[in-house]
Order: sequence, then structure tokens, then C-alpha cells
Amino acid sequence: MKGAMGRLFERFGNEGTTREIDEELRFHLEQLTQAYLQQHMSPEEARGAAVRRFGNVERIKDQCLAISRRSHPFLVALKSFLILIFLAGVVVRIRSTDLDTRHLGELLIAVPILSRLFLYVRDLNPSIFLSKLETVSPLKLNEDTQPLFKAYDQGMLTPVERLISD
Repeated sequence: MKGAMGRLFERFGNEGTTREIDEELRFHLEQLTQAYLQQHMSPEEARGAAVRRFGNVERIKDQCLAISRRSHPFLVALKSFLILIFLAGVVVRIRSTDLDTRHLGELLIAVPILSRLFLYVRDLNPSIFLSKLETVSPLKLNEDTQPLFKAYDQGMLTPVERLISD
């Protein structure tokens, strides 16, 4: 089911948008690299500094794709159609006296709500929350490791050690 829905929505220009976003992100990384090269850095250092300053490229790309997907004319028309079905369901539910017609009104209310929920869930990107750090991006944003900060009480115990000893 997910594969079929993915193929359906891919037909609405997803790969062209992906290519444009890749080119735009590459352009901005090159601009940052050039700025660092003008500060007399080596090419490798300039590229690394540009990547660190720019941030997680994959996350930015996913966000740009989500934004472009939201403004797609097909989805705007679909959302408008769902609103009309919802309003028709409300009218049928209010004006009907027959039990079967009331159930039809309830269905006309439920279908657009569930469809809109589906569109909302489809736009979520669970990989941001569920993926491991090494698979999110090859970029290392925190390269300069600092020693961990530990707080001690008068007995030279950390809060965790204090909980364990109690």
C-alpha cells in the first residue's frame, strides 16, 4: 500500500524538485566554502567548516521537500475537496430525519477527517526521530569534543550516584 501511494505521489514532480533542491544546497555549500577560502583556509578545512556551519544537509533537504509537497496544486485541490465533503456531511447530518441518511452524514464527516489525518501523517518524517545518528547524515556537527560537565555535592557524589546510594 505504501509503495503504491509513493508511486502515485512521485508522479507529481518529486524527482525534479529533489534535483533542484540538491543543486540549491550544493550552491550554498560552495558559496560558504568560497567565503572560507577567502579567509585563507586550506580547501579541505574550508569545505569542512562550510559543512559544519551549514548543518545537516539531509534534514534541510527533507524539510524543503516537505514544504514543496505542501504547496502542490493537486494536494491543495484535494484538501479543498475534503473540506467540501466535510461540509456536505455536516449539512446532511443536521437536515436529515431518516436514520440511514444520518449515518451517511456521519460517514461524509469521517472520511475527510481521516483523509486529512492521512495527509498529515504522510508529511511527517519519522526518520528524524527514529534514525541512528550515524545514518542521519555523514556530517559531524560536533567535532570538537569537550569534557563532560559533572556536578558534585559535598560528599563528592554526582546526582546519579546519590540516587543509587540512597
